Amino acid sequence: MKPLSLFARFFIASTALVVTGTLGQAASFEIDVISTFDYPGTGNLTRPQKINDMGDIAGEFVDSGGVTRGFVRFRNGTFSAPIVEPNQDLLTDVRGINNSRLVAGYYIAGNAAHGFFLSGNTYTELDLPGAINTYVNALNNAGDFAGNADLTTGNQAFISVGGNVTFFTVPGAVTLSVYGLNNLNQCVGAYFDSGSVYHGFFRNAGGTLTYPIDPAGSTQTFIFGNNDKGWMVGRYVDSAGTHGFFMTSPTKYEIYDYPGATFTSLNGINRDGLICGRYLDNFGIEHGIVARVKRIPLN
Repeated sequence: MKPLSLFARFFIASTALVVTGTLGQAASFEIDVISTFDYPGTGNLTRPQKINDMGDIAGEFVDSGGVTRGFVRFRNGTFSAPIVEPNQDLLTDVRGINNSRLVAGYYIAGNAAHGFFLSGNTYTELDLPGAINTYVNALNNAGDFAGNADLTTGNQAFISVGGNVTFFTVPGAVTLSVYGLNNLNQCVGAYFDSGSVYHGFFRNAGGTLTYPIDPAGSTQTFIFGNNDKGWMVGRYVDSAGTHGFFMTSPTKYEIYDYPGATFTSLNGINRDGLICGRYLDNFGIEHGIVARVKRIPLN
C-alpha cells in the first residue's frame, strides 16, 4: 500500500470523521495522518502496537497462512526480519519497544504463554513465579514492564518496576490486562466484567485506579497506549463499528475513524504525539497507520 503523498488533516472539532466526546469539554486537537504501511508480503495483516520516541514501531503481522510473528518498522520506513522467539511453537506477539530498541512481547509454546525481551539478537524469556501464562504487553524506557498473568488463584494484571512485581486487579473484573506503561509508571489497560463487557482503566504510579473508562455508547472499550503527558489512545465498539479514540484525560476524548473504515484502532502514542495504529479495509486486510496529534492554538 502506498503512503499518503500529503498529510491528510482531520480537524477533530469540525470533521465528520473525528467526533468530540461528551464526557467533558474536549481540548482542540488535530490529527495528521502521515502514512499507512504494510509489512512486506502478499496478504499480510499488519498490526502495529507501540511507537517509541524516535518513531520506531513494533507490532505483529499475520501472514496468509495465519501465522503470527513480530516486526519492527524503523523510523526510516524499513522493516526488520520477522521476529520469531526461538522457543515458540505457535506464535510470537510483539507488544512494546522503548528508546533503546528493547522489544517486548510474548510467545506461545507448549500450550502456554511466556513473556520475552529482545535486545539486538538476544532473547530473554520471562515466566512470572507461580504463573501458568505470562503476557508482557507494555514497556517503558527504564525497562520496566507490565501485562497480565494467569495464576493458580486467577487472572491478574501486573507491573514490574525496578525488578519488583506488583499484581493487581480492578474491582468487578473477571480478567484484565495492562497494555500501556509510560515513564512515570502510570499504566492503562482493559478489564472484562461479569456482564461480558470490556472497559478501560487507568492506574497511577501510586496504585490508584480510575475505572470504568468508556466513550459514550461503547459496548467494549480498550485503552492500549499512554505517554508522559497523560494522553491515551485505544478503541471502542458501538453499533456503528469499531472506532479509534484519543484521550487527554479519562473524561475528555475524541473519536477517530480512518476514512471509509468500519474498524480503526489506535494502539501507541509517544512523547511527541506520534500515534501508531491500524485499520481494516473492505477486503479484510489490516494496514498500519502513522499519525500525529497536535494541539490547535485557541484564538
